[in-house]
Amino acid sequence: MRTPSPFLRLMLVALPVFLAPAVWAEPEQLPQRLDAASRATVPAKFMRYVDDDHTGSRFETAIVTFKNKDGVQVRLVGAIHIGEKNYYKSLNKSFESDDAVLYELVTPKGGGLPVPGQKSDNIINQFQHLLKDVLNLDFQLDDIDYTKPNFVHADMDAETFAKMQEERGETIEMQLLKGIMKAFSGDDKSKADEDIDPQKLIDSAIEAFTRPDMERQIKLAVAKQLDKVENSTLGLDNPNGSVIVTERNKVALKVLENTLAAGKRKISIFYGAAHMPDMSTRLAEMGFTPVSVEWRTAWDLTIRQDQPSGAEKLLKEMFHALDDF
Repeated sequence: MRTPSPFLRLMLVALPVFLAPAVWAEPEQLPQRLDAASRATVPAKFMRYVDDDHTGSRFETAIVTFKNKDGVQVRLVGAIHIGEKNYYKSLNKSFESDDAVLYELVTPKGGGLPVPGQKSDNIINQFQHLLKDVLNLDFQLDDIDYTKPNFVHADMDAETFAKMQEERGETIEMQLLKGIMKAFSGDDKSKADEDIDPQKLIDSAIEAFTRPDMERQIKLAVAKQLDKVENSTLGLDNPNGSVIVTERNKVALKVLENTLAAGKRKISIFYGAAHMPDMSTRLAEMGFTPVSVEWRTAWDLTIRQDQPSGAEKLLKEMFHALDDF
């Protein structure tokens, strides 16, 4: 029997997205260490869902530019690791004028630069590649050009990362489990479970499945959920911080200090969007003030009516699969 196609794998992803309980959350608040003016400028989260109307919307990530009294510029470039090819193309273009781009990548000591198309045994990497395929998106490590001379590694090595997580009991699997438990326990909900109509969830799944351009319908549902999820749902709200965010941010900011000491005056920190609220407070403590916010489209969620429906795709897959028996 042949390997299931991306579309059939999409169906396996689609059902949990539509049928699992929704995660409701109040807007995440920035730490009070930022003054009032900075909190007004820096977004509470560096990713957002924007609903234009019933035919189009988008999922965006933020770039916040900071400057200090000497005019040194640091951009916090929040990223999502799976996005449109044009999204990564625009980021590559924006990095060209930087003196240094400090990037995240947990890799073994001496592991070298990312290789486009390379896969690993890491469960998160495998899941990201699966989502890339089923949602018809691109993978960050395949599209961002890490070979540029201004790119500077600013992250933990894999050995240190694993050791610190083990010491704190913060395995990826445990964090995912905590997130699932919180989602089902209602800890992160601002709306009661009884207000969620299961029949409406089923109806939404059927509607998305039978409408044109189903892949984008699925992305639409995922984008809405990502827009609501707080750090607490992701298991990142430990009072002492987390290894996956807080400790790695400390490493990145140490590299920033060294880069500033080397005389660089235009720097980007290119990290996942979840890292950026904490990095904003750390930059403020270093004397940097936010001066501008820019939003970039990571997922174009416009519904294309000329695409075949999900039902049509599934029927074709089913009949083609009969050839294997």
